[in-house]
Amino acid sequence: MSPVSPCPRCPQCPWCLHCPHVPAVPSVPCPCPQCPMSLPPPRTGDTGVMPGPWGSPRWRCHPCHGGDIPGQRWPDPDPCPCPHPCPLFPSLIPGVPKPFTEVIKANIGDAQAMGQKPITFLRQVTALCLYPELLANPSIPEDAKDRARRLLAACGGHSAGAYTASPGIELVRQDVARFLQRRDGVTAEPGDIFLSTGASDAIVVLGGVVTQGTHTRGATLDVTPIPGLGATRCPFPRRVPTKGPLCRGCTPMSPPGQVQSRQCIEDVIKFAYEEKLFLMADEVYQDNIYAEGSAFHSFKKVLFEMGPPYSEVVELASFHSISKGFMGECGFRGGYMEVVNMDPAVKQQLAKLVSVRLCPPVPGQIVLDTVVSPPQPGDPSYDLFMAEKQAVLSSLAHKARLTQEIFNRTPGIHCNPVQGAMYSFPRIELPPRALAAAKAQDQAPDMFFCMKLLEETGICVVPGSGFGQREGTFHFRMTILPPTEKLQVLLEKLSSFYTKFVKEYS
Repeated sequence: MSPVSPCPRCPQCPWCLHCPHVPAVPSVPCPCPQCPMSLPPPRTGDTGVMPGPWGSPRWRCHPCHGGDIPGQRWPDPDPCPCPHPCPLFPSLIPGVPKPFTEVIKANIGDAQAMGQKPITFLRQVTALCLYPELLANPSIPEDAKDRARRLLAACGGHSAGAYTASPGIELVRQDVARFLQRRDGVTAEPGDIFLSTGASDAIVVLGGVVTQGTHTRGATLDVTPIPGLGATRCPFPRRVPTKGPLCRGCTPMSPPGQVQSRQCIEDVIKFAYEEKLFLMADEVYQDNIYAEGSAFHSFKKVLFEMGPPYSEVVELASFHSISKGFMGECGFRGGYMEVVNMDPAVKQQLAKLVSVRLCPPVPGQIVLDTVVSPPQPGDPSYDLFMAEKQAVLSSLAHKARLTQEIFNRTPGIHCNPVQGAMYSFPRIELPPRALAAAKAQDQAPDMFFCMKLLEETGICVVPGSGFGQREGTFHFRMTILPPTEKLQVLLEKLSSFYTKFVKEYS
């Protein structure tokens, strides 16, 4: 059998570690640092550069390089690209009979891929901006047309196809600032706001500025779902090695689905202050609050209500996105980052790094504007907009309760209330024989369970080991986004498989 190109996946990819079809002498070295086909370790004094196939220098993915790529893991890997029958997962090969009719991608928070309908006003304004001839269409509400004209007037050449300023359209940044001021009761400046290709891209850009140097300290919130987490006091942030003085907060939390209390956020801010850490607040799920008595508290609002010295010293960047919430516009790639108390010299470098990326996608900026400045009472689009928004959020709240109820009926599965966000994060008990079988496959136990689940049922979930779960515990992350009827079948099917799995390995 002829060899194929090495697996190009990430460091924790199980396929490039085990696939027998990786060539013994690849023509192109596999970029995965744990793959046996990867480049050799550096020699003493190695600079991290070695001659390429044609004598040119080629950077390699190695810890001596300035980046931390080898240590990163992505919990949603794509299927193995090797076209040969794989001895690990034979039932996933095309043409091989499968015990299921479809693969259910319950691993990602892609609402519209799961059947959620777009919000009409968002799409009308976007369509008008991309095809202005629709402005003559009498069936489109006038407030949508007015918004489109306003946005087009702020674009170069009155066209959504033109580059914008690197931090984004100034008009949209002003609308974001007004949104933040209404939300928090705290002044927000357009100059502190950077529009982005989704929240994830903003985090990457900011990381390129604040993680330089030789710092090796940082922290993240413990994401292991603890009963009542966020209802009273927050657990002390867990130290993790990072390439910079960072502290990450997230509310509602993903994946556990808990909503942080105000006291919890205060504790995080105090910790960042005491440790002199830059605080990054992931707030993309701020609209996704389901539990009665839970509420969204922005890090910025809490920071300024705490007053000096915290409000004057703690450096904060908060992130929001059009991909989550009630919008679910993942493919448009839109979001923003607001920086607070950032050192002017660092902010200047951030602006420089942003400018290298030219500008965020204009359609994403347009959608973002409709989110932060939605129709108001009395506008022609208001009633439909509110009805669609409430329908999405009510459906998600119902599915959050349904997920908890069905999982908790199954012995060995423990699911905390899904108070917010778009995922459940059940803890599962795995028998010793399953742990031994996983070790024999060189896999984390919950990865072993998730792959067996995929292979036998077609249900794709994410192992908790990709999220830094507490040692000795096992979880999986599953979205609550599928339609209610499909979600119920999925939950019952998954619960039945778990019972069968435990029996098989007991």
